[in-house]
This record gives sequence, C-alpha cells and structure tokens, in this order.
Amino acid sequence: MRTSSTAKLALCCAMLHCACARAAPPAVVMATAAALEHGEGMPRDLPRAAELYCRLARQGVADAQYALGWMIINGRGGPRDEGVARRLFELAAAQGHEQAARLVAALPASVQAPLPACMEPDPPLQLELAPDPWAALPAAIPPQHNPVRQLVETLAPQYDVDPQLALAVIAVESGFRVHAVSPKNAQGLMQLIPQTARRFAVADPFDPESNVRGGLAYLRTLLKLFDGDVERVTAAYNAGEAAVLHYRGVPPFHETRSYVRRIAMLYPHKIHPLPPTP
Repeated sequence: MRTSSTAKLALCCAMLHCACARAAPPAVVMATAAALEHGEGMPRDLPRAAELYCRLARQGVADAQYALGWMIINGRGGPRDEGVARRLFELAAAQGHEQAARLVAALPASVQAPLPACMEPDPPLQLELAPDPWAALPAAIPPQHNPVRQLVETLAPQYDVDPQLALAVIAVESGFRVHAVSPKNAQGLMQLIPQTARRFAVADPFDPESNVRGGLAYLRTLLKLFDGDVERVTAAYNAGEAAVLHYRGVPPFHETRSYVRRIAMLYPHKIHPLPPTP
C-alpha cells in the first residue's frame, strides 16, 4: 500500500511536534518547513516554517539558509529585509549553494546586516566550578584506577597538558574503562573515534598508553586552537573543532553543553596555560 504525500507530510509534522522534535532528521525538518511555507498537505504557517528553517540554518544546512533568506527577501511571514537575506545567502553560497551564490552576486553589497535572532549563538554557559577538582569523582578515583592515574600523570607533562584536565576528560568519557566503546564507536579511555585515532597515529585505541597519548595530543591541539579556553576546548573534544568554530563557542547541543558542565565540576579552571609553540 502506497502512502500518500499528504500522509507523509502529516507524519513529518507529527514527528516535529513530539518530544523527539530536536532529533528529527534534517530532511524531515526541511520537508515539513517547505510544506508549511507553501501550504502543501497542511495549513500554511509561515512563522512555523521560518522557525524550522532557522533551526536548520543555525546547524549550517545550506538549503535551509537559502530558504530562510528567500522568505525574508520576499517578506513572507515578516518584514522584508534585503540585508539579512543577503547575509543568509552568503552563508549558503560559502557552502557551494549555486542559487544563493547567484543572488549574492545580484544583490547590492551593503553594511553587514545581523543574522536573524534565532541564529545568534547561545549566551556563554554559567559554570559552577568545583573548589576541589576531585570532589565529584567517586572516592577521589578508586584505587583500581591508580594505574591509569599514574599513566596520565607521567604522560600529560610531555604534551603540556594539565594531568587533572586529562583525568577529568577520562572520568567523563569512559569512567576509566579501558575497553569502553560508545554508540558512536568512540573507543578506549579517552573515547577516540576512529578518525581521531588515525589523526594522532593511535594504532590500538584499547591500549591504555596509546589511547592516552592520542587523547593528550588532541587536547594539546585544541588548547592551541582555542587559546587555552577550557570551555571551548572541552566542547570541541565532544562535538569537534568545526562545531565550536561555527558557533563561536559551545554549540547549542544538549549533550555538549552537559558534557562541558560535567568537566567543569572536575576541573576548576577556565583557562589552561598554552602549550609552547615549537
């Protein structure tokens, strides 16, 4: 039995109004936004369409950046604003969106307009730092984890990384489990995904020393990239450098923001000394 396009759109809309809305695939969000914009298979709702486009635009989806810009330049659902629309087209064009690039070329350059309010980065996290970095760790690292602790305390200075930061990352990432594997295939003590393991020449992510060396090398790279800003460093360790650079701070992902808070409760420093430049 074939499902009608109207029924499919209704299903998409239901998904976006349930508790799993934030986890809906981008294609589903995009299809629902287009249906709401044009009134196809459901009542036309321009504000809701713009909201969904903006959610994806903030995540860097070029088609959504273009669609939202198109709504704004045509005054759909709000006042017409050529400058804001051009800014959105520029973002999409930078990712290779051809229609957006043509519009950027056609529109007059003007004073840099702001992005829509829904695309502005979230305010900085208000972190409550623990006075004792080990206060939140069970029994101040149980004795059975002493070999890992000693390994980190030996290796971390070689990478100009504070051992306490590395231990906080291990505590949150793997709970000191050498053979931990996440649903995203992050592996070992410092939960290196295969791409990161290759990047830092980790042959065996389940070998404690190899894994810790790879994680420390990654932390050193992030510390240099983000000028020792621990909040951005730990966010990038969780979500990747590109996400932190894109959002100019901690990305608006619940998992990442929770991760940064958990690290902060174990590592009570906002700034880490910068590794020396070779």
